[in-house]
Amino acid sequence: MTTQQQLSIDAPPSFDDAAELRFEIVGPRGAPVIAVLGGISASKHVTASVSDPSRGWWEDVVGAGRAIDTRRFQVIGIDYVAGGESGAPVSTTDQAEALATALDRAGIRSLHAVVGASYGGMVALAFGVKFASRTRRLIVISAAHESDPIATALRHLQRRVVELGTAVGRERDGLAIARGIAMTSYLTPRHFEERVAGSDRSDSRVVENRIGSYLKARGEQFAEQWTPERYNALSLSLDLHSVRPEDITVPTTVIAITGDRLVPVAQSRELARRLGGFSQLIELESSLGHDAFLGDSGRIAPLIDEILRVRVEALS
Repeated sequence: MTTQQQLSIDAPPSFDDAAELRFEIVGPRGAPVIAVLGGISASKHVTASVSDPSRGWWEDVVGAGRAIDTRRFQVIGIDYVAGGESGAPVSTTDQAEALATALDRAGIRSLHAVVGASYGGMVALAFGVKFASRTRRLIVISAAHESDPIATALRHLQRRVVELGTAVGRERDGLAIARGIAMTSYLTPRHFEERVAGSDRSDSRVVENRIGSYLKARGEQFAEQWTPERYNALSLSLDLHSVRPEDITVPTTVIAITGDRLVPVAQSRELARRLGGFSQLIELESSLGHDAFLGDSGRIAPLIDEILRVRVEALS
């Protein structure tokens, strides 16, 4: 049987009283539960189900017969909280507390695993620090214990673009441009090289069409669904993220993409080396860089499937 839940709950202390947390559960009742968390643009709707047949944000990895098999597991996803109207900074620990609260409301005492990618990987690490007894393992993809300074610099400029757009009455344009800039850091130089391969580089129309139009389309699609306040709050949350790897004793697998420009592989290696419990580091090469967890599922999914099949007791 497939179930879904969407509830409003009391917000964590750092948020406005009116803030709401929404979560969704898919899978057979009584089955082990896996929390699946993605980037800042991810939502509680991880995969299609009977209750909501629309495509989820990680449809290629989560679902019946897939790596995170919803015939064997229940999957819980949440909508990230963003601080409400107060403008107070929101941390990855706040998101971990929000996940724990969702588990409480759903009557779930512990998780089989937390699988987090990008921002979700940061939240998974924060959950491992604060709620170690509530999960058996962590799978952290394209995320580290702190933000890389260059990534922070890029996001600072993106937030300034959003603020400028808001100041001149062009909120949507500001969001779209900021997201377009972000896309250049999510993907590798090789990916953009492939977009213009074989073209006349001296023809500005070709460059605009093959690169500019792509970035514009992705930015505008994003801007249709976001507000400047939410974007800037979660962008800043990425930059404020900081945990001590030594405080994480939950068995943890770190999956790093060697072409990731937002989370350099050196950071992933440091994270794995410093973890306080069992650690496993897997490095992959992908032209999609940071976005490999979304677009290179043919390589990511089998790894997740294999990791979930390994008994935790064998890792301890």
